[in-house]
Amino acid sequence: MTAIPQGRNRRTALCVLAVVGAGLLGGCSSDPDAGTNGVGKLPAATIQSKTRAAADSAGAVRLSGTVVTNGRTYRLDMRLKSGGATGSVTSKAGAFGLLRIGERLYLKADAEFWNHADEEKDGDKDDSAAGKLDGKYVKVPSGDPAYKKFSGFTDMDVLLGGLLTLHGSLATDGHHEQAGTRTIRITGDKGSGGTLDVSLEGKPYPLRLDRAAGAGSLTFSSWDKAFRLSEPKDSETVDYGKQLPAS
Repeated sequence: MTAIPQGRNRRTALCVLAVVGAGLLGGCSSDPDAGTNGVGKLPAATIQSKTRAAADSAGAVRLSGTVVTNGRTYRLDMRLKSGGATGSVTSKAGAFGLLRIGERLYLKADAEFWNHADEEKDGDKDDSAAGKLDGKYVKVPSGDPAYKKFSGFTDMDVLLGGLLTLHGSLATDGHHEQAGTRTIRITGDKGSGGTLDVSLEGKPYPLRLDRAAGAGSLTFSSWDKAFRLSEPKDSETVDYGKQLPAS
């Protein structure tokens, strides 16, 4: 058996043994930024700038969580890239799918969703129209109010540009972890202006956002991972021309 050295060397050896065998021992120093991309040592404003640059340079991302806007809560699970997006949105009206390929936007929902939309519009249900749309990809006309409303959920640049903003004075708030990845957290106005967890591994992508004033929480993953978008089959598509039956 190897003898443990005495004095200062003995304390050093004990510290090393503690790290190897049982994690960090009180009194053993460690650098939380060791082996990271280094952004954890930067000022909060610089971290925000770098994470925005990383997000802007990415070709794709998956975004999931909740967004509160104009008093309405939307739960999103979207995969986005510059040429389009696919995913689902859940609102008070129910769940619906979105697919955008270039300028073509499709909305897919069940009959209950369309009936709810009719009720919100004029207080009456149209079961026949809802039945025709049930489970179909409905091509949303570019001039329809729904196009502007829903296409924002499918536009990577617009969506990230509007979301990745902290309000007020910026500061760092320690090292954290998101889905197994080490992060540095930055805050606006000590958290009341939102918090953003930024990856300390690889590029400094944003990984989690808690928006100001309880306006939702989102996670970001699959940064720069390519995915394919396919046009729905003609048999699965309904084109209502100039305006949806319940816009």
